[in-house]
Amino acid sequence: MITDPISDLLTRIRNAALVKKGETRVPHSNLKLAIAKILAQEGYVSSVEKIGTGHGEIRIVLKYDNGQSVITSVKRISTPGLRRYASYGDLPRVLSDRGIAIVSTSQGVMTNKEARKRKLGGEVLCEVF
Repeated sequence: MITDPISDLLTRIRNAALVKKGETRVPHSNLKLAIAKILAQEGYVSSVEKIGTGHGEIRIVLKYDNGQSVITSVKRISTPGLRRYASYGDLPRVLSDRGIAIVSTSQGVMTNKEARKRKLGGEVLCEVF
């Protein structure tokens, strides 16, 4: 049984990138799908799609540039044992805004930049650069 499904998602992406796999698959949940779609929207992965019906899988196609993964680092910030919340003014700036933090807000999951524009705070899930 997985106690932290977001960490599992990030670890599967990190491990697949380290061994230069073309894709990885993770069990489906709406939160994991939202995180994966943000990674695709920001250009860190090539594509994301849900496979199957009901409790299917999420297929994430990784992106490489000259043989190196576009994702340099993926770091979990808020964990089940220690939740990290931030107001919109205190949202992290990852690598001087060259990276992203994924934030769960009252209006959905979004990047730290989008949350700052909308003046929303929330739980800081992870940082990616």
